[in-house]
Amino acid sequence: MRLSWPISAGEFFELLRPAALLVSALLSTWVLASARNWRFSQLAALAWAIAGFLLPFAVIPIYLIARYTRRRQSVLRKDSSKPGVMSRWVRYWTWLPIAYAVLLLSCISVYLYRDYSSVDAHLARASQAKVMNQTPRAVREYRAALLLDDDPHTHKLLGIELAAAKDWAGAVTEFRAAERGGEPDELLNYDLGQALQQLGQNSAAIDEYEKFLGSAVCTRALPDERCAAVQLRVHSMRANQRR
Repeated sequence: MRLSWPISAGEFFELLRPAALLVSALLSTWVLASARNWRFSQLAALAWAIAGFLLPFAVIPIYLIARYTRRRQSVLRKDSSKPGVMSRWVRYWTWLPIAYAVLLLSCISVYLYRDYSSVDAHLARASQAKVMNQTPRAVREYRAALLLDDDPHTHKLLGIELAAAKDWAGAVTEFRAAERGGEPDELLNYDLGQALQQLGQNSAAIDEYEKFLGSAVCTRALPDERCAAVQLRVHSMRANQRR
């Protein structure tokens, strides 16, 4: 029996990123509270916390070593100024660690929201949906990207997905928008010709096919294999028009 994953590897790692940021924020807050509890200076405690957030796997082991060293020095000096167990937890959660945690989590939330809503994020999710043959989802993501950036290449990609869904009228609309925007892909005329032919607009389809045949794709020494097929298609369509 063949098993299939409901999400792609890219989507899985995208889900891991917020979790990793949350764990880093919690560890960073703990480092700040712990450093203050062990009577590091405010500046040193903040430095340890920020470094622990940016590089948790590298910094936190070093911090634990520094804390252990400080503890040994305290024991050797017979320093009795370290708080007891009850006061330790009170000292852990004073206003500074709590304010730091709230600020850090707020910044992370804003960053994740902006990143999730960005053009690049929509295009990345559309690409993932396309790989997984999730055409409706890819169409939604391309439309969302176009609301943020009216890019001709995105119009072309959306047109390809609409053509895959056999929404030929929608595909023509998007291919025309890509053409008006100056999309340089020479296969655009081929795609547009196919969509117009499916709609029964043979005259317009022939015009697009002829533009495709006159492009570098078909005039170079080794033309694309589609060029010969399009030539036969245009010949057949013209013959039908003369009948």
